[in-house]
Amino acid sequence: MKPRISVITLGVDDLERSLKFYKEGLGLPTKGIVGQEFEHGAVAFFDLQSGLKLAIWNRKDIAHDTSIEQTPKSPTEFTIGHNVGSKAEVDTVMEQARKAGATITVPAHDTFWGGYSGYFQDPDRHLWEVVWNPAWEFTE
Repeated sequence: MKPRISVITLGVDDLERSLKFYKEGLGLPTKGIVGQEFEHGAVAFFDLQSGLKLAIWNRKDIAHDTSIEQTPKSPTEFTIGHNVGSKAEVDTVMEQARKAGATITVPAHDTFWGGYSGYFQDPDRHLWEVVWNPAWEFTE
């Protein structure tokens, strides 16, 4: 297996609500919901950095497609990290998420390891960390 991920799919309970949050609230580019002509097929994809997409798909449809019983949600199963270039950018993104309807679980703050981060939850309680790490450099 090559060390690459091409799609991260989040299970959601209300596809339209989540589409609005990610598209209008956070400004992620998307063509909207596709696959509605197929039973269990409605999904939306958002273009992230080169070669990576974020997908939102109804939890019940993921359960159907994978033949796994739908279980209660737990926001502590994983986090999604969004690294940015400065402390100010952490603050900006956190405020954008708040205005979009996110729940701020941990306001932006200096971390014990020398960075700066905060956490928010999307409408389905998926946990996002917005973080500036002074040891990581990246280009857009």
